[in-house]
Amino acid sequence: MKMTRGILLNHFLFNTVGNTLRWAILLMMKYPEIQSKYFHFIGLTGHRAKMPYTDAVLHECQRFANIVPSNLPHATTMDITFKNFFIPKGTHIIPLLTSVLRDESQWEKPHEFYPEHFLDSEGKFVKRDAFMPFSAGRRVCAGENLAKMELFLFFTNLLQRFTFQPPSGTSKDDLDLTPVAGITSIPMPFKTCAMLH
Repeated sequence: MKMTRGILLNHFLFNTVGNTLRWAILLMMKYPEIQSKYFHFIGLTGHRAKMPYTDAVLHECQRFANIVPSNLPHATTMDITFKNFFIPKGTHIIPLLTSVLRDESQWEKPHEFYPEHFLDSEGKFVKRDAFMPFSAGRRVCAGENLAKMELFLFFTNLLQRFTFQPPSGTSKDDLDLTPVAGITSIPMPFKTCAMLH
């Protein structure tokens, strides 16, 4: 049983990291000015703590892409009252992460790709309580730290070497940001041109 859980966790983690990278590449093609700025900041320093804009872009990719819109089902372990609603023990609960990641009271532009959501007025990275792509509390994704590290390393290495552009005959306005419906949110199939720097 433990081996099966480990394999499922690795498969789920690989899928979500891969889907996030696909979204990130699509978003860089759609917003080339953000891609240029990301590349600029990579060149200034190689230390992640000194790259707030790159962190902001990656966090915004995760928020905007909303890879797992409804979290995995859970069940209450005891009777509970939440916001005046009684929920009996054993009730199945499916948290909707979309409700937080697109909450209009928490995000300046909840339905747009806007890395500034994670930057203060001085350009420093800001953690946001409403940023929950990995869920929250005791049920947070066990692979969160690994996923964040992989996303940073893979995406930064890709953008150090390549500029992503729509293929010939396609403009950035033609790129569709509508996700394919399913358990996970993936972008519509797209083609890209990876141009060496």
